[in-house]
Amino acid sequence: MKLWASVRVALQAIGANTMRSALTVLGIVIGVASVIAMVAVGRGATQRIQEQIRSIGSNVLIVLSGSSTAGGLRAGAGTLLTLTEEDAAAIQAESPAVELAVPTMRGTAQVIFGNQNWSTIIQGATPGYLEARDWRLASGEPFTPQDQAAATKVALLGQTVARNLFGDTDPVGQVIRIKKVPFTVLGVLAPKGQSPWGQDQDDLVVIPLSTAKRRVLGVSQANARAVGAILVRARESKLQQAAEEQVSALLRQRHRLQPGQENDFTLRNITEVFAAQEESARVMAVLLGAIASVSLLVGGIGIMNIMLVSVTERTREIGLRMAVGARGRDILLQFLIEAVTLALLGGIVGTAVGLTGSALLAHFGDWAVSVDASALLLAFLFSAGVGIFFGFYPAKRAAELDPIEALRYE
Repeated sequence: MKLWASVRVALQAIGANTMRSALTVLGIVIGVASVIAMVAVGRGATQRIQEQIRSIGSNVLIVLSGSSTAGGLRAGAGTLLTLTEEDAAAIQAESPAVELAVPTMRGTAQVIFGNQNWSTIIQGATPGYLEARDWRLASGEPFTPQDQAAATKVALLGQTVARNLFGDTDPVGQVIRIKKVPFTVLGVLAPKGQSPWGQDQDDLVVIPLSTAKRRVLGVSQANARAVGAILVRARESKLQQAAEEQVSALLRQRHRLQPGQENDFTLRNITEVFAAQEESARVMAVLLGAIASVSLLVGGIGIMNIMLVSVTERTREIGLRMAVGARGRDILLQFLIEAVTLALLGGIVGTAVGLTGSALLAHFGDWAVSVDASALLLAFLFSAGVGIFFGFYPAKRAAELDPIEALRYE
């Protein structure tokens, strides 16, 4: 009962100085809102990176062909076709940590349907490509090993290509032309969205590798079995490093590279790159939260200052309460409750402002935000802690006042 009475007195004291109380609470409001918004932005960035990793495919390594050199100038990875379909088969058969190895070739071409046309990426691959990329079909069916063996003229369309060529019409079963060669559309791929490099992953057409070589992209004159890249999928995420080492050792052996000789291929572990980006985003979220927490510190100092002023203004009231039987701990409790109430009010309003600000950032700024319940609880509890920490000194000072001196205070 005494606690509720102290709460009632604290609320009355806060209500008696509405403007001062509102200005005191403002620091906590800004601090809590900043913490929630900044943490939401940081978590949103981390989640977006995780989504991009999943869009590439889980546990994926990419092996690129070597680079050509002319006049001392190196043209970059993939310009010299040093990988073959046999390399891919050997990787899958002889590397224990590898689940799939898919040879691929890539190029661009104009795709035509009726009076519509679209320039897009042509991805030639074996049937395991969709599995390696964790890519589902929105409609239709995938091409088969029989299509690969017979170089069948069939195609799978990305969402962007399907939309630009067919609009709202179902493309499955329709015939498109790629470099004047007719292809039957077997299916439409589910949307993947933007890649980590800003490329539209849905802007492509996937066809059998054999068809791509013979009909669309052509073959290397030096080796008809050459491919531009091999997509490797490890059996588990924890085996990616082992898969990378096994693939590198196997390719060096197959390509007869001597110790100390530079690789004629490039192996990229996409997950490692994204893991570094994810860690950077996580560190940035922590830094943003820490910077925003300074506002809470400032708000707490404001509460302490106002409570000290309140103790001075209410010295006679404190003396009167002590004279009629209030103990020091009763005075201490009352002023602590006032400080905590101010902090909690700021926490409630700050939480609402933070959530609203996060929603506005997501809507107008096109930023990825993710509000976590634990962040809300932490900000709320931290605001209460600020009230207790910064309210304790003024409350203790009030409790230690001498009743007689307090009654004489003017």
